[in-house]
Amino acid sequence: MRVLSRRFRTVFMVTGLLGVTLVIWLDRAVMAPRWRQMSEGSEPTAAQDVTRYHGKAFIVLRVVDGDTLHIDAPDNGTSVTKVRLLGIDAPELGRMGESPTHFAREATDDARQRAEGLEVTVYLDETGCTRGKYGRLLAYVELPDGQFLNELLVSEGYAYADPRFPHSYLHRYQQLEGSARALKKGLWAEVTPEDMPSWRQLSRDR
Repeated sequence: MRVLSRRFRTVFMVTGLLGVTLVIWLDRAVMAPRWRQMSEGSEPTAAQDVTRYHGKAFIVLRVVDGDTLHIDAPDNGTSVTKVRLLGIDAPELGRMGESPTHFAREATDDARQRAEGLEVTVYLDETGCTRGKYGRLLAYVELPDGQFLNELLVSEGYAYADPRFPHSYLHRYQQLEGSARALKKGLWAEVTPEDMPSWRQLSRDR
């Protein structure tokens, strides 16, 4: 009986050790990489965006067009964070062979001259909405001289005030646009209803 009991204990201990080893191996070789992959590929939450970006300074690596730029912060598996200037909509440069819309090149050049290569400060809105439908960060961008790029582009006639995303300065941006339109600044000098973005044309029809 003692011999059988001793053998039973030995077999039980060996089996237990093998089980623990298997669990550790599965955790390191299978579960951990899968968890890391899910974590790296998941969209940041609004709280994470606020912690990481709000009130922080970054270098503008590239101005893509009049309302989109890239800053030097890795984001969701890419080497940069794509920022969509909140509250405005600049004329589109055109993608996939499409022609640029009215004043698109001028808007891009102006934004590039004002921000590209500079250290800017990013601010998120109090509404809590931090990402657009393409995953870009929705933000206000403060230039080194204290002015906000979003406001400058609207006030100088390089972009439209955009009410499609909720934000705290909608009324102010609409006032800035009204002033630029009255003074025929930028795109307002020669723009026609057909030149405007589709969402703007629809709002006019309504």
